[in-house]
Amino acid sequence: MESGNVSELVKRLGSEEDAVRKMAVFKLQSNIGDPSFAEVFIAEGGLTKLRYLTLNATGNTLAYSLTSLSRLLEVDKGWEFVNQDLVKRVVELVVTHPLVNILRGAMSILAAVVSHPHTSATRASQPHAFGFRALKPAIAAYPQFLEMLVSRLSSADHALCTNALQLINSLMRDAVTNGAEDEWPKFIKRLQDLGVIRAVYGLMQGAALQDLAHPLLEFQALTKVLLRKWRDVSFDLDKPEHRRALKGVHLASSPERIPGQSDDGEDGEKKKHNPEKWRRLGFESESPAWEFEEVGFLGMMDLGDFVRRSEDGFQKLLLEQSTQPQEKRCPIARASLSVTAILYEHFEIDKSDLEDFKGYLALDSRQSIDRIFKPMILQWSKLHASGLQAFLRLWKSTGAEVADFKKVAELVRILLEAVVGGASRTKEIQEVEEELASFDYQRLRQLQMELLELTYEDTWGHHLRQVRDELNHEALQFMKEQRIRCLLQGAWFPNAAPFKPDAGLVTKGDIARPLAPSTHRYVRLSHNRRWLHYADFAEKGSGEPSLEELPEKIDLTTVSSVVSNVSASSDSNSSTSTLTPQPALSTTRITIHGYLTSTSASAHDSSSYSHSHSHSNSKSSSHSHHRKEIPLLTLNPPTHTIASEWLDGLLMLLNQQPITAETTKMLKIVAGYGLKIRLLNVRFEELEGLEDREVPGREGLDEDYYYDILGG
Repeated sequence: MESGNVSELVKRLGSEEDAVRKMAVFKLQSNIGDPSFAEVFIAEGGLTKLRYLTLNATGNTLAYSLTSLSRLLEVDKGWEFVNQDLVKRVVELVVTHPLVNILRGAMSILAAVVSHPHTSATRASQPHAFGFRALKPAIAAYPQFLEMLVSRLSSADHALCTNALQLINSLMRDAVTNGAEDEWPKFIKRLQDLGVIRAVYGLMQGAALQDLAHPLLEFQALTKVLLRKWRDVSFDLDKPEHRRALKGVHLASSPERIPGQSDDGEDGEKKKHNPEKWRRLGFESESPAWEFEEVGFLGMMDLGDFVRRSEDGFQKLLLEQSTQPQEKRCPIARASLSVTAILYEHFEIDKSDLEDFKGYLALDSRQSIDRIFKPMILQWSKLHASGLQAFLRLWKSTGAEVADFKKVAELVRILLEAVVGGASRTKEIQEVEEELASFDYQRLRQLQMELLELTYEDTWGHHLRQVRDELNHEALQFMKEQRIRCLLQGAWFPNAAPFKPDAGLVTKGDIARPLAPSTHRYVRLSHNRRWLHYADFAEKGSGEPSLEELPEKIDLTTVSSVVSNVSASSDSNSSTSTLTPQPALSTTRITIHGYLTSTSASAHDSSSYSHSHSHSNSKSSSHSHHRKEIPLLTLNPPTHTIASEWLDGLLMLLNQQPITAETTKMLKIVAGYGLKIRLLNVRFEELEGLEDREVPGREGLDEDYYYDILGG
């Protein structure tokens, strides 16, 4: 906009007609964000008129004036006209005005004032003009300001929510950065009491996350700053606040006093404290201050919150522990500090704010949003309480002793990683608490073993992969030989009853009724593994027919494919179902296809059926493409086990891969056994890069032991 137009615009801002002023300030808000325009505007004296409108206008004129002033401050212009009168006016609007468009601009101005950098020049000339302290006089005049500000977070207008949260973030950051050591905790506590955590938690789980992403991510980063600042505060019993916090935990435990002796030697009313005053609560010594070294005052806050949530439950826990032998008692205070340290590590509190904002730049998909935002960090206190309860439950279920403290702590760490780390952005805290309370110990141990295997993989990955490849090949050869030996041993298969034309129409009852086998077929592989012998018998014999009693045979070199409807998917829910016998005649079928020869003419079976798997012998088909492929033999395995043995046996006999779940499972078991047995040969002293440790001897031990490879 040309300077002449700017002069005209400034002149219109001072018009006596409200409609003229409204139109002028409406145009101003769309142009003043340009730094060059802002300089000309200020040079023409427009800032004085804009400030006047901000202090005295109403309605839309006021809304446009507030927006214009906030955009001017964003380009770092006009700060010389920001004083207490202006701040007080804007705070008054936030508290008393209901219009959304006015509230947006007012909150943007306050956020800019609070966030304005404190340079040496401004501090010297205007020591109380910027930062949180610039708002204190106005907030004193309108004490409901913070309450109204937090309530705006539940507004249906996303822009208003964004501005309100940006102002809250600015107030928090300035209080923590520039506030006195005894002031910023009180301010944060006041915001928390007003429900800011609950409101932001709801926004972070909501569907409008994309619109509020930047201020929400900043609030998440500020939460980390607060946790880190509390952790960095050393626990010091010389500080009254710290001393009161620790004493509050002691008094909540309903301490007992031991009767003392009066001066005359008789029992008197004078009593003394229990000599195990602090060890009774779960500390290692009677001087507990040093135990907070790792987690600082944050650990004391978490312990105090846990006790305040349920004093009766805390006293009951201590009473239960007191009935246990000394070595069986769970040190509750130590467990609390341990859970605090685990959560601190899990949420990467020491991670810098800059890394969080780098993550914001990657918010290009819903998946990225769910990965970056962690609403569970806002539920720190509840997660700590649930984690401590899980610690106590695992201590009891494992029969742990004091010497096992670190082992239980490691289980709790894995539990929190699995449940809290695996929680989606929209998962409610109640669901997480329930899952932590009901997580199965055996499943937790399985997770621990999987993590241990991953650790081994990271350390010895190249060597383990090489060993696994060898063992997988050996396991495949082993299973191939086992399955082929099942074919060498032979098996009985029922045959379906043929359909009789004079039996009438087939009814629904006939279809539902299990078929009874009319004959039985015995099949066996020859010793040279080249021929498949078989014969049909009227009755299933008690013995096993010899090869001489099986006149029919198939030359395996003519086999082109093996077709079946045996399921190739694994059944993870039940491994015993594969051993359950089927009804009188199984619906499972295995059909051997090949090319008709003189030795297999009688094997032709023209029955048709649907199938789910087809495996071809490419070598045979390539040499016999001019001949017609026909079914040579059909088998009806009575059980899934026999179906797996014969289907995979035939496939492996044709140098193809097995497909059934039973064989795949056995391959994994055999390879796993082999790996564990190989690892038993690794001696500790042969490992490089490990510190020297004394290898325990076997004195006092006998040979009555076994390796629990399957984990119980």
